[in-house]
Amino acid sequence: MGKKATKAADNMYCMARYEAAENNDSFSSREKASEILNIDRTRLANIELGNITPYPEEVMSMAKNYNTPELCNSHCAEQCPIGKNTISKVKIDDFDRLSLKVLASLNDIDSIRTSLISISEDGQVDSYEREEFAKILASLDKISSNATALKLWAEKNVKFE
Repeated sequence: MGKKATKAADNMYCMARYEAAENNDSFSSREKASEILNIDRTRLANIELGNITPYPEEVMSMAKNYNTPELCNSHCAEQCPIGKNTISKVKIDDFDRLSLKVLASLNDIDSIRTSLISISEDGQVDSYEREEFAKILASLDKISSNATALKLWAEKNVKFE
C-alpha cells in the first residue's frame, strides 16, 4: 500500500480512499485512484488536502468507486452552499444499531400523528400549538436522519439486483 498522507489523514475524501484501498489495492495511491476516478492526480491531492472543494460529479464518482455513498451526504451537508442549510449529515453505524435507531424513532409515530391531526384541524398553527408543532418537526427530523443513515448503509452493504 502507498504511504499515507498525514496532512490529509482526517479529510473525508482521503479517508474514503483509504477505506476503499482495504478492498481494492488500486486505491492505495492517488495516482491509480485518479485514473479510475478520471480526476487529475494533482486535483485529487488538493481535494484530499482540503485545498479545494470537489465538484459534485467528482464526489459522485468517489462515492461510487470507493463504495462510500455517505460521501455524497457529507459533501452536501458540509460543503454545498445550499445543502449546508438544508441537509443534515448522518452517521452510518452498524446495521443492528441503525435498525434500533429507526425503530426507536418510529415509536412515537402514533402520538405524532394524533398531535398533527389536532393541530391541523383548523388549517393553521396557533401560538399555543407552536411548541407541540416544533416537537413534531424535531421527531420527523430524527426519523428522516435515521432512515437516511439506514438507506446509506444498505447502499454500501447490500447489493440489490
